[in-house]
Amino acid sequence: MADLWQSAMDHAVVREALQVDRKVMTKSSSVDLVTQTDQKVEKLIIQSVQEKFPSHRFIGEESVAAGERCVLTNEPTWIIDPIDGTTNFVHAFPFVAVSIGFCVNKQVEFGVVYSCLEDKMFTARRGKGSFCNGEPLQVSDQKDIKQAIIATEFGSSRDPEVVDHIFSSLRNIVSIPVHGVRGAGTAAINMCLVASGCVEAYYEIGIHVWDVAAGSLIVSEAGGVLMDVEGGQMDMMSRRIVAANSKIIAERIVKEISVFSPLRDDAPPDGHH
Repeated sequence: MADLWQSAMDHAVVREALQVDRKVMTKSSSVDLVTQTDQKVEKLIIQSVQEKFPSHRFIGEESVAAGERCVLTNEPTWIIDPIDGTTNFVHAFPFVAVSIGFCVNKQVEFGVVYSCLEDKMFTARRGKGSFCNGEPLQVSDQKDIKQAIIATEFGSSRDPEVVDHIFSSLRNIVSIPVHGVRGAGTAAINMCLVASGCVEAYYEIGIHVWDVAAGSLIVSEAGGVLMDVEGGQMDMMSRRIVAANSKIIAERIVKEISVFSPLRDDAPPDGHH
């Protein structure tokens, strides 16, 4: 697979773009910014994959934004976020990632997250472990939530009810009390931080499948645990996730989350559940 990744990851595009190209188009909400680079990077990745695997399917953030259906079948499917952390990218805040997950039979088989500005390449193959620039990753062994750092994001919805849920969860978790709460501004990098052992857990409601597909495998292959925000199995299409170093920490966080259910990624286009 190595040379495929080389062609798919044109590091220079995002690198150069950060200096040169910050023309901003606005997506569906002012918080969710998109740059021309987003679209360029996604096209680049899809083209390079299509040359080698013409029958494979794609779910890409930009393709979905342009109106393509977001449906995960059993077919080999590439799930792509060309720039995770677009808002960071636009403001030159230093956490920006390219995230590529590859699924077969709805299971992630490998994941790659490239943290562009840190020049860190996170990779995982199912059953083969997780790596950062070739070095193996292992989640933290901290089981005491009071000694834990938790990653999360405030999300892109500015709906007052959603904001209330987000702050209610945050208040509960801060009050445990945990050691600290952090957020890199990209779900993919937050998950890589769990895999690397620098944070004990990451939770969020409102992410999309392209934010978490690659990261979810990187976490589990580093010895971590994935869960829904109400406990039970994580569903990649549900837009809800808890990724933690252990079941103990994951379950402790689930207790504190003020739960809501955004519209699923695979909801039919008429918008009904």
